[in-house]
Amino acid sequence: MPDLHSAVLVGVCALITAALRFIPFLVFGGKRKTPAFITYLGKVLPFAIMGMLVVFCLKNVSVSAYPHGIPELIGVVTVALLHIWKRNTLLSIVAGTAVYILLVNFVFI
Repeated sequence: MPDLHSAVLVGVCALITAALRFIPFLVFGGKRKTPAFITYLGKVLPFAIMGMLVVFCLKNVSVSAYPHGIPELIGVVTVALLHIWKRNTLLSIVAGTAVYILLVNFVFI
């Protein structure tokens, strides 16, 4: 019985996710013009979400206790410099995360 419950749960989640992905195409597809507000949100929300993620990730960093936020600072600088240099979001996030993980596990022990 738990397997059936899990299968139904995964199926419902998949259907809801698929429906949420298709709704914008049904609402704004075809010959209808996308409202200006939706276009505006499409331009500003990615930056707002990235800013919110940075704040969320750095909110518990203590600069008064060892390692004084140095691994986080190096990770953020790595992400910023790689993104400025390569303009590849995935590369900069993965590399910055890897640098941070290596620093906290092998350098700032």
